Amino acid sequence: MNWLIEFFGDPANWSGPDGIPLRLLEHLLFSVAALALAALVAIPLGLWIGHTGRGSLFIVVAANLARALPTLGLVVLIVMLLGTASVWPVLIPLVALAVPAILVNTFEGIRGVDPELRDAAYGMGLSGRQVLGRVLVPVALPLILLGLRLAAIQIVATAAVAAYTGLGGLGRYIIDGLAVRDYPTVLGGSVLIVLFALAAQFFFVMAERVAVSPGVSRRVKVR
Repeated sequence: MNWLIEFFGDPANWSGPDGIPLRLLEHLLFSVAALALAALVAIPLGLWIGHTGRGSLFIVVAANLARALPTLGLVVLIVMLLGTASVWPVLIPLVALAVPAILVNTFEGIRGVDPELRDAAYGMGLSGRQVLGRVLVPVALPLILLGLRLAAIQIVATAAVAAYTGLGGLGRYIIDGLAVRDYPTVLGGSVLIVLFALAAQFFFVMAERVAVSPGVSRRVKVR
């Protein structure tokens, strides 16, 4: 507790290039960029596979890959290949980490829609694209948002690896603190990352309450 008071009570930690506001902003930018790129890849692919039923094996492979992916090892490998002149050595592993969670939940959300609801939509004369956009996606939205939430938490927690490449973010407190045995800084950085992850989870919980229709929410809870 004294270490936390020492870290957060030090005015030097609240200003300048190593201050908490700037490190927090850097961490936020890494996380948002990685999540956006992962969503751009995973959501359209999950919608297509879930709607057409093609490529289901790819979903299984992606899910297993997520469990075995050594993020730090991938960071080191990409740094060796691309250097440290850009943020890509950090973004690529974070995107690779986030894609499976979004992809699997999007796929499961679309495939889990009641077949009778799907058939009724086709019976009304809707095209395949209309059925997907007007019926399947709204019903699957809770699972799609769950995938985004899980991916966001993983990204926020793992974005600390940016410090290994010389970039910023909250991970700098952990890496730099360990280098000089400054344990109040290490603990303070760890607490900030945990609080950031909790804030990301709260954001998506609120987003689900706003974006998901009450009828769909009740249906998911009943199940």
